[in-house]
Amino acid sequence: MKTKILLLLILPLFWNCSNDQDDVYQNIPLEFKVPSNFPPLVYNLANNPPTQKGFELGKKLFYEGRLASDGIVSCGFCHLQEDAFTHHGHTFSHGVDNLVGTRNTPSIQNLGYQTAFMWDGAVTHLDLQAILPFTNPVEMNGDFSKAIAMMKGDAEYRKLFQLAFSDGQINSENMLKALGQFMVMVTSSNSRFDKYRRNEAGGTLSQQELDGYAIFNQKCASCHATDLFTDNSFRNNGLPVNPALNDVGRFRVTELPQDLHKFKVPSLRNVEKTAPYMHDGRLYTLEAVLDHYDSGVENSATLDPILNRNGRLGIALTAVEKTQLIAFLKTLTDTQYLTDKRFSEY
Repeated sequence: MKTKILLLLILPLFWNCSNDQDDVYQNIPLEFKVPSNFPPLVYNLANNPPTQKGFELGKKLFYEGRLASDGIVSCGFCHLQEDAFTHHGHTFSHGVDNLVGTRNTPSIQNLGYQTAFMWDGAVTHLDLQAILPFTNPVEMNGDFSKAIAMMKGDAEYRKLFQLAFSDGQINSENMLKALGQFMVMVTSSNSRFDKYRRNEAGGTLSQQELDGYAIFNQKCASCHATDLFTDNSFRNNGLPVNPALNDVGRFRVTELPQDLHKFKVPSLRNVEKTAPYMHDGRLYTLEAVLDHYDSGVENSATLDPILNRNGRLGIALTAVEKTQLIAFLKTLTDTQYLTDKRFSEY
């Protein structure tokens, strides 16, 4: 009887201790599935495995205006989910104190399949990507020491870091890892085109869209390759150089003459939602983009050879082909990704 009483007295103590640790043990690993129509993942999940609490922390950081010097401009300020995480309608990205950058805001989607980031490939690891916009004086103008001090003074951040990482430390490494966990999970893989490719319900394409897909494969897929719609390369696509900006593109990173005015080939997923287009946002419609490739390509020493064949610059497109191509491109709109509450601020 004494033994039973002793156990009954001790068990509640263990039960209370267990409850105190519940949140730690509930930091459940997040499953990452590579869609059957996608190429292999590039990001090494083993080095920063996404977890429920890590993702939650990364999401909070992504929408945290207090990381910026003005207390307003978060990552999500320029990366709006309903616009495929771009700054739709803005030629250039906007930052602190109403300062304006020199490049169009790129989309955040399927970053785990990419090998380099930013228009010029200045970053080659997703967990480090946030450093550039965070510290850029025209974007967030952030300071790591001030950001860490802010988070250490915030009870919610103290709890989230404790739950998300085994060391529980509030530092720049864990901050960047959490942002990496959030961004790697922001995937777009359920457009009508994806369902067509995987032979799933809702994946029916019209004849016009199928014709557009055939033209795309013939005339566009060399650069916008695989079902990610990018080959992750850097190319000069014949845009006349804007003398006011003189953006040298990839050359700024490599300082190699052959990289002058080359920019990263963007994915065309959700392209219907991401206007304006090109690295400097100079084209506001898909029609204008196709017109550029048909008749607006300018020759230069680093122009991509694909756009200069047999003495003809650009890609010949008839009016009908342009209409068909645009119809096809609109099948790449992924409504689930654009509205997924997991990625939303509220």
